[in-house]
Amino acid sequence: MSSNTPRHIAIIMDGNGRWAQLKGQKRVKGHEAGAEIVRKVTTYCSEHPDVEQLTLYAFSTENWKRPKLEVEFLMKLLERYLKKELDTYMKNNIRFKPIGDLSGFSRPLLTTIEIVEEKTKHNNGLVQNLALNYGAKNEIVRAANTLVASETPITEESLSMALDCSMPVDLLIRTGGDHRLSNYLLWQAAYAELFFVNTLWPDFSTFELETIIRQFTTIERRFGGLTS
Repeated sequence: MSSNTPRHIAIIMDGNGRWAQLKGQKRVKGHEAGAEIVRKVTTYCSEHPDVEQLTLYAFSTENWKRPKLEVEFLMKLLERYLKKELDTYMKNNIRFKPIGDLSGFSRPLLTTIEIVEEKTKHNNGLVQNLALNYGAKNEIVRAANTLVASETPITEESLSMALDCSMPVDLLIRTGGDHRLSNYLLWQAAYAELFFVNTLWPDFSTFELETIIRQFTTIERRFGGLTS
């Protein structure tokens, strides 16, 4: 398998609020539109022969700082999305896996997350990692504490395996025009190819994703070494 096969794609889905405001709508309308794109992109990746994991930044540890009403809406939207998408997961053989610190969520939302994870656990196609109350620094600290508690020596390998998601990211895409990682998959993206696009997330298409993947496959990835 060549080193530039996009086995693990990660996406920072940015621009929902700005998309809605540009249309004179409330920010929450952008989040609803963005949820539709999540379905399309996830389905596309489930049908792609090379993509094994898709990790989506849905809610960060910093997102709690947003207005209370917007946070409450996002929680309801997430619960509604998961219930609605269970059919999509099953039909496309997709395994749903939440990553992040789930302890901050309400019991009803946690129950929905647990049900969808349980029902899809035997699906052996694409793994969709949904980053929920996720921050890379928080993830690394939790992983280190787990190893310390179990008296496991901390090495690159043991720490990697203790993370919420251990598979290295090959291709990381951020929509919305900003050029930063925003505390996302810092360990896993150590050698990821980064693509920053101006497209706001609700306008992102599978065609644009396909174009990025095609561009990615032409990149010579050396992982710090030299080509022969």
